[in-house]
Amino acid sequence: MTKSRKPTLLFVFAHPDDDAFGPSGSLIKLAQKYDIHFLCATKGEVGKNHEENTGQDIAEVRAREVRESAQVIGAKDVYFLGFRDGDLCNNSYHALAEKVQHYVDILKPEVLLTWEPMGVSGHIDHIMVSMVCHYVFYRNECIKTLMLYCLSEYQTNQFLENYFIYRPPGYARHDIDVVYDISDVWDQKIQAMQCHKSQIKDMEKILKRPKVRLMEDCYLIKRKS
Repeated sequence: MTKSRKPTLLFVFAHPDDDAFGPSGSLIKLAQKYDIHFLCATKGEVGKNHEENTGQDIAEVRAREVRESAQVIGAKDVYFLGFRDGDLCNNSYHALAEKVQHYVDILKPEVLLTWEPMGVSGHIDHIMVSMVCHYVFYRNECIKTLMLYCLSEYQTNQFLENYFIYRPPGYARHDIDVVYDISDVWDQKIQAMQCHKSQIKDMEKILKRPKVRLMEDCYLIKRKS
């Protein structure tokens, strides 16, 4: 008997490490139901290498790291869209949309997953990716669901102090559509995070937060009628 093909989920994000440090717990769960493919807009060229071996090109280091974390998560492929870290803006909006559309045409995803409209952290690159995914979602019949990863007020209200840019507040619980309990895949999420060795200091900052606040992945959901 031929095994039926899983539907496809396309996760679109801005930087290597967005996957592991963001919705990796729920992606691990979703990989049981979907064939997951990653689209990464940049290679994180502006990021610093937190390791000692700084002689390596940071873009290639981070590209390798996200490929490794994608394997841990269970994604099928990682595709890089060729934009420079920190440069996503109105001038690149439609060029980015065309790149995303290219992979939508090939992969025919039923689900598109990205950041909520404020980009979770307020990073402009994240916001641009979110806006472009909304644009693509409404123009493709094959995409039935848009999943927007977000944080709840409970998850963010302790972590705004001394952040390097304005970070928007989290969402009220009644505004969140889906919550995944990721406690049962926590060890696998940590493994995915540890793949990003060049960004280890960011991982350490995340893991200083109370663990109970990290055990949920929250989403806003848009569906076509």
